[in-house]
Amino acid sequence: MIFVSVCLGALAEPAALRMATTTSVENSGLLAHLLPHFKRASGLEVKVIAVGTGRALKLGEDGEVDLLLVHSPEAEKEFLAQGFGTSRQEIMYNDFVLLGPAADPAKLRSTRTLPEVMARLAMGGSPFISRGDNSGTHHREKGLWAAARIEPKGDWYLEVGQGMGPALFMASEKQGYVLADRGTFLSLRARLELEIIFEGGPALLNVYSVILVNPVRHPGIRNEDAQKFMDWILSGEGQKRIGEFTVEGQQLFHPQSLK
Repeated sequence: MIFVSVCLGALAEPAALRMATTTSVENSGLLAHLLPHFKRASGLEVKVIAVGTGRALKLGEDGEVDLLLVHSPEAEKEFLAQGFGTSRQEIMYNDFVLLGPAADPAKLRSTRTLPEVMARLAMGGSPFISRGDNSGTHHREKGLWAAARIEPKGDWYLEVGQGMGPALFMASEKQGYVLADRGTFLSLRARLELEIIFEGGPALLNVYSVILVNPVRHPGIRNEDAQKFMDWILSGEGQKRIGEFTVEGQQLFHPQSLK
């Protein structure tokens, strides 16, 4: 009689593809909409790690994830230049909006330019909530201050060191101002006492990209599966699924193919 021993590990489900992404993408509900479609097309599970873009890039540097879905173009290009990634593809966009209380105590609605907006915020009459977490949104906020030649400081400037959701809820509670991506704001709007105070213009464009982590630096990276996700999200189906995602009738993200 011949006995055959089978390693139980060999029968286990294959490990999931690991993707680090931003809290804005996760909080909006977009991935919950996209990933079942991707699984049907590829058979692959995706484990999502939602953090700020800075932390996501560090996870990529350390080989803790197989791919990234982030929104800080300059930091992303530096990531590739240092050899941590092999490919970067823009997949979708929305925009940043400045939110505040309906009463608009800083009187930002009467301004016409972003430098004017930042200057009025810096007068310190109302709280400004900064994510302060090295995320893509935080990088954009710092760029807006720099463009206005303002160093934000004082009791009015509150750095929370957390994701988009907590920053929005704090701004709502304190009736202050906050920079947010439109997608997360729309997905949480019913729970917030905030309105869009300023919007529009190229400085507030918010582009999201997928980046493949370099398997030469980290041989355990599932590069082929990561490439399958990139190919799918750029395909006609993937772009269609991005465009059809709405919350309360509002489209949150726009496919890059339609830009």
